[in-house]
Amino acid sequence: MKVTKFNDELKHMNPQQLQEKLEELRGRLFSVKLQTKTAHVKNNAEFKLLRGNIARVLTFMRNTKQQSATQ
Repeated sequence: MKVTKFNDELKHMNPQQLQEKLEELRGRLFSVKLQTKTAHVKNNAEFKLLRGNIARVLTFMRNTKQQSATQ
């Protein structure tokens, strides 16, 4: 998924949905890490992509928390 499309998707999520997305991404990252220990991973770039997406979700969560605090 392209970064801009992912960012647009995150903008339309509420805090609960952002939390669920974060848990999903962390689960996928764990699965990929586990696969590297037990078998061969087809796409090593997925690590970087998942870590970047987790960081984006955390950033959006922090921004929404700050916006709600200032209002």
